Amino acid sequence: MKDTYYEVLLRHTRWAETQYDPVAGRYRRTDFGFAVVLGNAVLLTRGNYDAALAGIEKDVLRQHTLATIKHFAASNVLAGGTEWGKTLFWDTTFQSYFVLAARLLWPDLDAATRSNVEAIARGQADYTTSLGTGNDPRSGSWTPNGLTGGYRGDTKLEEMGVYAQAIAPGLAWHGDGPGWREAFGRWSRNEAGLPAADLANPSTVDGVPISANIATNLHDTFIVENHGSFGPHYQSELWRTSGRNAVHFLLAGRPLPEVLVKQPNGELLWRTILATMSDAGEPLMPMVDDREHLYGRDVIPLAFRSTVLRDPMAAHAEAALASRLLAYQAHPPVHRLAKFSGEAKYEPEARAELAISYLLHELRPPVAPAPDFFARAALAIDHGAEPGLLAHQSAAAWAGTVTKRGFTKFAWQPAHDDWLFKISGATPMLLPSSAVTQRNAVVHQEIRDGFDGTASLLTFADGFAGTATLPTGTVVCALPRPGRVDVHNLAMAGMPGLTGSRTYTGAAGRVQVKAREAFRVDEIAFPAVSARHVRMVGIRPHPTYGYSLFDFEVDGSRAQVTAASSFDPGREPAKATDGDPATRWAVARSERGRADSWLAVDLGAAATVSRVRLRWETAAAGAYRIETSLDGAGWTTAAEYPRPDLSTVGWLDVDGRAGFVARSGEPIVVEGDTITVPSGIVEGHVRADLRAIAAEPPPQCPPSVRASTADGFLTLFNLSNADVTGTIRLHGTRLYRGTQRTTPDGTEYALTLAAATARIEAPWFTARGIPAGVTAIVHDARRVTFRGGPARFTLVHRDGTKLSIVLGKADRTVTVPGATPFPFHDRALGRVTFPNSVLPPGMSDPAAAVDGNRSTAWTPGRDGRMVVDLGAVREVQVDLKWTDGAVPPHTVTFSVDGRTYGPDIVARYVAVSTVWRPGHASLRSISVRDEESV
Repeated sequence: MKDTYYEVLLRHTRWAETQYDPVAGRYRRTDFGFAVVLGNAVLLTRGNYDAALAGIEKDVLRQHTLATIKHFAASNVLAGGTEWGKTLFWDTTFQSYFVLAARLLWPDLDAATRSNVEAIARGQADYTTSLGTGNDPRSGSWTPNGLTGGYRGDTKLEEMGVYAQAIAPGLAWHGDGPGWREAFGRWSRNEAGLPAADLANPSTVDGVPISANIATNLHDTFIVENHGSFGPHYQSELWRTSGRNAVHFLLAGRPLPEVLVKQPNGELLWRTILATMSDAGEPLMPMVDDREHLYGRDVIPLAFRSTVLRDPMAAHAEAALASRLLAYQAHPPVHRLAKFSGEAKYEPEARAELAISYLLHELRPPVAPAPDFFARAALAIDHGAEPGLLAHQSAAAWAGTVTKRGFTKFAWQPAHDDWLFKISGATPMLLPSSAVTQRNAVVHQEIRDGFDGTASLLTFADGFAGTATLPTGTVVCALPRPGRVDVHNLAMAGMPGLTGSRTYTGAAGRVQVKAREAFRVDEIAFPAVSARHVRMVGIRPHPTYGYSLFDFEVDGSRAQVTAASSFDPGREPAKATDGDPATRWAVARSERGRADSWLAVDLGAAATVSRVRLRWETAAAGAYRIETSLDGAGWTTAAEYPRPDLSTVGWLDVDGRAGFVARSGEPIVVEGDTITVPSGIVEGHVRADLRAIAAEPPPQCPPSVRASTADGFLTLFNLSNADVTGTIRLHGTRLYRGTQRTTPDGTEYALTLAAATARIEAPWFTARGIPAGVTAIVHDARRVTFRGGPARFTLVHRDGTKLSIVLGKADRTVTVPGATPFPFHDRALGRVTFPNSVLPPGMSDPAAAVDGNRSTAWTPGRDGRMVVDLGAVREVQVDLKWTDGAVPPHTVTFSVDGRTYGPDIVARYVAVSTVWRPGHASLRSISVRDEESV
């Protein structure tokens, strides 16, 4: 990986040199272009420099770099200049890169420049420390909100990290100035602050108790929001700033502050990143899309974790990302490391962070990557209605039901393929994009239910929709109207799947859709018609930017007058017909979400027209129609775009990588890079025999109920505001929890389903050769009662165990030997426990008391205390089981908020406090049941 990073930096130098101003004799200040000096410094002091790859001789690069360092060291505010520096947001980030570059080239710097660089590092540490917990007056509205922090919509994790980052170069290179170390530790410890977790942790970091932290920068499921939504980029910010900081200490030969290797709540935060990780080592971005596919920027958190924290999972993700870097870099615009983003400052930042990642590998070689990454990363979790993400990472796929206003979708990424389906930002997927008014979510977990999965029932102003995810990677949705899926289709040589086309196969045939490179041009022909006026009327806008056209030509005729439904200042309608390929019309910003925006041309007189040519900008219509008119008042449709590439009923294979099965008589339609699936039950499969699956008879349900038996699981949705009882007719002899009666070709399942809810039932048993008329009552995953004999048949458990059943006239209850009686009603099973990440001396991980494993136990350590977060407030009863030996004196207390504990059993948090000494028993399990279910 280190060699890969070096080659990427060499190739990126061709872009870096575009930032060089030959008149000024240095790299530019604009968008921090001068930060390219850090990448230059690594190339100049390490590795085997290759001028052919870099596009510049080494001596010339050195000259450019040293001249730039000399100038910007002197022009920094902290060194007496006026051009840049001191401002915490965002000068200090680039200041960190700049100081590091100077230190790498220290022997080549003159005395004055060295003095200026030292003044920058010392001065910034002094200035930031002098602020205490107050705001930087130079940074406007950017603030950590003191030590209180914030987590709704805009986490202050990032801001606290910047305060720590501003102090790190001074602390690393110049030792401990007045108050520096205390301030650095204070901000660093509070970055991932969450009071319920911190107050439960008596451990110390750099001599300071974690329980002294007061910040709240995370939601209580350890998810991070920014830009008003879940942002994995900011979820990684703890390790991004840590990487920037650690490299200074390592290069300076100083010990790392303990807080960089013992990060409060860091591992629970990392778990959430793993739960959204793609096959490319970059987290999936189901909401914010301005941080997606910025590969160069996303290396450093992984490099820090794999080298400094010695994390095998991060090492795997980093290797995946590194293996794609050269292919990514070669894609237009060539050499860039932060493509697909509109913020120019990301490019020098990506170069700097890749350079730091190189140095981290040089200074701390990484740990070996973890095998079976996605099996180990598997997690089903409901982050709550406020963050708006119900997520499931399985070994085969990632899926998330997103209900945050403005981002509503059912995002699915089969095989974790970062470049298959477009799921980021406001890009719609499957679900209606309108606001969710009610959300009922269920999380099924292996430890408690015997399988991982999620199910949700969403209420909209005009109806309902259901979503479900299965442990196989398959997804199921109940759609109130047709759903849309957009497909990435690029030619990016060396990137899996991006071969320049996508192939779609269905019952109606096969079609290959080629990738559109650069801006899309539509040539639309239609039967000749006499018209004076011609217009484009939108049907489906670009999900983010609406509509924008460089050119609108009608049979080569020049328009006399051009008009539009709206326009953005500087992008008036006439810009689409002025013959200048660089100018364009765009809808007004406030109209970007409007579907029926239009652009019309007046030819001045009636003419015979039969063709239009539209050259779109990024804001290209997904669908539109061409209309003609003689008088500009009455309009007739002449053509529509797109014309379907493929329309097929039942099933659709997507490039051999995934597919859809629609339980509907309506077709699945492929139009360019957009798939439209019909309303009703739609199943998404990772890789499967779709033709055979589509041929299986679907469940027959009561009117407001929808059901699926995908992969053998019974998925149920009640699309109404009323409780439902009734019968579902199922094909085959799989048996589900509850009561069912066999029929000649299947079963009749007795259904009870609360209003606007969904759930999943696992296929615990199959009854082979069972005759019609037998009733089966499945109590749990181990026990089933049969009645209605006489009958002989074979009962097959999901684990493969087979039992020959002879049923007489009397009921018979069968228990499968060795089977686990899922589901369990223990609320503590699999829940988050505290302390976490940083454990007190002598204490083992409290998670051992809630892992359902009888061979593990929690060792409290001297006077140890643990807390279980039940996830919601409920009235509970607690049962403790200890290993052999003397049970230590202990108490159980309860808390609603994780801050204050007492005897009231209405609680979310349950604490076990001990007076433990060596020789005492360890806690094998803590079981928590709802009081009413005991």
